[in-house]
Amino acid sequence: MTSIRTIDLNADLGEHDGDGAEADSAMLDVVSSANIACGAHAGSPDVMAMTVRAAFDRGVTIGAHPSYPDRAGFGRKETALSIDGIIASVREQVTTLAQCCKLANARLAYVKPHGALYNRASRDPGLAMALASCVADIDSSLFMLALSDSVLERESRKAGLRVSREAFVDRAYSSDGMLVPRGREGAVIADVSIAADRAVSIAEDHTVIAIDGTPLSISADSLCVHGDSANAIDIVTAARARLESAGFTIASFAR
Repeated sequence: MTSIRTIDLNADLGEHDGDGAEADSAMLDVVSSANIACGAHAGSPDVMAMTVRAAFDRGVTIGAHPSYPDRAGFGRKETALSIDGIIASVREQVTTLAQCCKLANARLAYVKPHGALYNRASRDPGLAMALASCVADIDSSLFMLALSDSVLERESRKAGLRVSREAFVDRAYSSDGMLVPRGREGAVIADVSIAADRAVSIAEDHTVIAIDGTPLSISADSLCVHGDSANAIDIVTAARARLESAGFTIASFAR
């Protein structure tokens, strides 16, 4: 009997002031999980509520996408905040989105940190432990969506959280398995065909080629496409088509 192979497709959404709803809707028709901005780097309570309803109406699984409180830098710059300050902000962001879900009779299923917070938590044990403990304290049934084979994955498991391992089809990797900083040439993969090829390679062969040509072994339950990329809908549509052609069913990890 042939087993069914599944993979999740996620995207960062709600990262606008209401003017990106149409683009978000198009993405929600393709992905299986939505990482919804919680107002710190982008979005607002109204945008959160709107995006939650749009995801719920389509049966897309909902995740919180908390960030450093940094709208000017879109959450992609390091902060001088203490870990306690970061965690206080994350707690407020996640509970706010959880309330939006409750009002819509929807379920908040997971948390995925955003931008610089995600990158730091992927390698910083102190921050990763604090984030995992915060999420477990808010709701121990939540998943943590974490970079595959990262410190955040390890610390989340230690905290008793369920973890989904994430990989990126539109971002380059360094040879150490971390994401290449956005300021470096080649860090963002805009070519639709290359991104779709990477999706299949990661899902099927558990392999991705680092920016220096090093082959990396990578295990992923979920593949991310950044919703704020200019051609995000083209990339995610092509990735989904290629994955389905390869025999994968697109389904959320948090069913």
